[in-house]
Amino acid sequence: MINYKEIQDKYEFEVYPKRDICIIKGKDAKLWDDKGNEYIDCIAGIGVASVGHSNTEVADAIAEQAHTLITCPGVFYNDKRAQFMEKLVSLTSPELTKVFMTNSGTEAVEGALKAARLTTGKTDFIAAMKGFHGRSMGALSATFKKTYREPFNPLVPGFSFVPFNNFEKMAEAVTDKTAGIIIEPVQGEGGINIANNEYIKNVRRLCNQKNIIFILDEIQSGFCRTGKMFAHQHFDVKPDILTLAKAIGGGFPLGAFVCNNKIASMLGKHGTTFGGNPLASAAGFAALKFMTDNNLAEMAREKGKYFVSKFKNIELTKVREIRHLGLMIGIELKQKVKPILEELMKEGILALPAGTTVLRLLPPLVIGYDELDIVAEKLIKVLKD
Repeated sequence: MINYKEIQDKYEFEVYPKRDICIIKGKDAKLWDDKGNEYIDCIAGIGVASVGHSNTEVADAIAEQAHTLITCPGVFYNDKRAQFMEKLVSLTSPELTKVFMTNSGTEAVEGALKAARLTTGKTDFIAAMKGFHGRSMGALSATFKKTYREPFNPLVPGFSFVPFNNFEKMAEAVTDKTAGIIIEPVQGEGGINIANNEYIKNVRRLCNQKNIIFILDEIQSGFCRTGKMFAHQHFDVKPDILTLAKAIGGGFPLGAFVCNNKIASMLGKHGTTFGGNPLASAAGFAALKFMTDNNLAEMAREKGKYFVSKFKNIELTKVREIRHLGLMIGIELKQKVKPILEELMKEGILALPAGTTVLRLLPPLVIGYDELDIVAEKLIKVLKD
């Protein structure tokens, strides 16, 4: 039997701490390793496989497009790119009318930061403590976690951080140099922290008053995950720029930012070789169509409520709090999360950390109720002891 772990360890430049399994197959909310073991996946590629692993409609769209045209640079028009952009804009607020396509979420954030500086002529940004926006140099500068930031100092200057959900501190941080405010309506990496309704509306008003670009990062919370197409729709606020990725392509690498007409043209000032390629566009269109055709937002809302209800009236001695919006779920523990993740993996459940003490669940939105029952059963087993 081929030892794929040994081969990968030999050649791979070390970046990710590894779990001791080799995943080779996936379908809907299930994954299989090279030994034939089955897992219920509550990671979904870190929120990517919302439409399920190996979604038939996405796979068919990719296969058909691969035989037609794989690459086409942005200097040419393209049918699949046009089709995807039209579909994406139709799902956002009416004010968000322009799309820039990228290959990833961090690239979407980089573009948004550049657009904010170009539009306002100002240089500085305010971000939230515990926020995560990516690992490239600009996006990393907006990311709070010191262990991500400090090895790469000096980062892009002009970034400051204030407590999440504290509008007073946000307002105090604004200066005449502030070009943009960037926050997540639900902090994913930071621990599934949900924005307060009054807070996010006040930030929107502040941006209007001070000529500041309001950037909402929905890379993890977007595309039905929270029970709405986008999490900010829970709060009835509209950003100037919306950054997107993860679930947007049904598993295929794809990102984008969508913006309103306040944002200045970046003609000749920005670009990407692979962003918006026909293959990604075809995958993205198929994924968005599947989400709307199957009403995944309502599915996430109902399944989230159902799942969390499983823990009512049960004393979970290791749990401090459960937070969720749709199927974006955080279980804050009274201990380190890593041993719990290892126990769950032995039980056939794959889950994520969000910081050192929060267990994060981002299952495919097509996960079955029977599978949610099993996940809840296994969680109760490891969290009660």
